[in-house]
Parts: sequence; structure tokens; C-alpha cells
Amino acid sequence: MKTPHPATVIAAVTFSFISPADALSAVPNFYSEIVSPLAQTALRHAEQGEPVPERLNDATVATFAGGCFWGLELACQREPGILGTCVGYTQGYTSYPAYGQVCQEETGHAEAVLLVYDPSQITYARLADLLFDRIPDPTMLNRVGRDRGTQYRTGMYAHSETQLADAQMAFDRENRSWKISGRPVVTEVKMATPFWPAEEPHQHYLEKGGRFGRPQSAAKGELEEIRCYG
Repeated sequence: MKTPHPATVIAAVTFSFISPADALSAVPNFYSEIVSPLAQTALRHAEQGEPVPERLNDATVATFAGGCFWGLELACQREPGILGTCVGYTQGYTSYPAYGQVCQEETGHAEAVLLVYDPSQITYARLADLLFDRIPDPTMLNRVGRDRGTQYRTGMYAHSETQLADAQMAFDRENRSWKISGRPVVTEVKMATPFWPAEEPHQHYLEKGGRFGRPQSAAKGELEEIRCYG
């Protein structure tokens, strides 16, 4: 079966809504600059106060938080079966968050990756393994590598009850592997909430070159080490 182009899968799903007039004045300018169809879909749902549905045509949606979203997104881009990704903010309590606010822990959001995948090519269990591969020590609360703060907490955020059960199974498996350490895994397992896409420069950040203008390959199956900060 031919795999549809990610933009085709995502753009085929359309929505209609009317934003409240009083909300429009509070919308940061960068939200009008978002170009990714997946990010646009996430934004439309977030503005209605809801997460992206689990299914977008023939693709399945998942959300993971694994510290800084740049590195996790590139790992997901490289994984066969993942059709598209966008980075953003989830599990917070404010609308239209901006990167600076999230980094100052003002909004309660976690940096996360929203992705769509082909379930005939990759399982949710494999996606969970991909997440934990990016987390050096999932028993550390609000910390991944050098990054510290509530925005860097780790999590699996389910878009259905079935996904929630799969996420719990993945959590239990990882937790058992850390049992000898005497420290429990602290990765969150929760239902998905509205996902607010991050500013356009953050999308595919490492593929674009990162901080130092050195693009990293997002090709499927690429094994080159991910340089988290470019």
C-alpha cells in the first residue's frame, strides 16, 4: 500500500470555527505564520479547547514529551512509519502560549511533539520505546539531560482510551527496568489536552540547522547522533 504524503493526510481534514472576538486580541502574531498542515490542525482544535483526534484519515495521532522538543522531533522524523511531526506546548492552563512564557514556567505547559503515524508500519509500543530512548533517566522529575524545569517533564499523552492503555503498558515496562535503582519512573501517562504549536522557527529546528547553522539529516533510518542544540 502506498503511503500518502504527510501533507495530503493532514490537509484533507478540515474544520470550521469562529474564534471569540475577545480572544483574537490576545493571539501572538506568530500563530498567523504557522505553515505546517499538522500544526494548523492542532491550532484549530486547541482554539476550540480540545486535543487533536486520534485519527486523521488513515493516519493515527500521538503526543509525547521528552525534554527539549527539538531532539525528540528529529528522532521522530527519522523513524519509518511516522508521517509528520510538529512541536508545541501541551498540558498547560493558558491559551496561545509563547516559547518565552513556557520557558519561564508561566503557563504550565510541557514541550512536546505531536506526530501522525501509519499504524500498519509502526506500533505505539515502538513510539514509546523511541521516547524512552531519548530520556537518559526517566526517574528524574522535570529534568532531561541539562534541561531543567516543569516544561521539560516527560509524558505520554493519549488520544484514546486504547492509547492510554498502551501508554500505561509502556510505562510499566520501563518502570520495571528501573526497579533495581529503587527510583520510580516519573514520566506522565495522561489523556491528551489541547496542543498549541510552537513558533515556526522551532518546527524541524535541527533539520533547518539549529543554533549553529549545521543541518542534521531527517532521512528515514538516519543513525547520525542527534546534536540536541544544533
